[in-house]
Amino acid sequence: MHRTKQMIAVLTALAVIAVFAGWVMAESGDKVNINTATVEELVQLERVGPKYAARIVEFRDQNGPFQTPEDIMQVAGIGSKTYEANKDRIIVK
Repeated sequence: MHRTKQMIAVLTALAVIAVFAGWVMAESGDKVNINTATVEELVQLERVGPKYAARIVEFRDQNGPFQTPEDIMQVAGIGSKTYEANKDRIIVK
């Protein structure tokens, strides 16, 4: 029983650290290359969850690399609000 409580405490601490690390990375303003970013990297963009991140990856796999940051709006569900929220962070080079 004691080991179970310790394990839960450790896992909870790790989860908090992971969430905080993701928040810090997203808040840092790092550029995200939408032609090479993984799903995990794409979800750091505002208004982009795992479902939309997967759509971005699938879109570029099927259609080739994005030519401009604005091209992200060609992905189903990614509109002008999402683009505007991220336009200073999205790169394609």
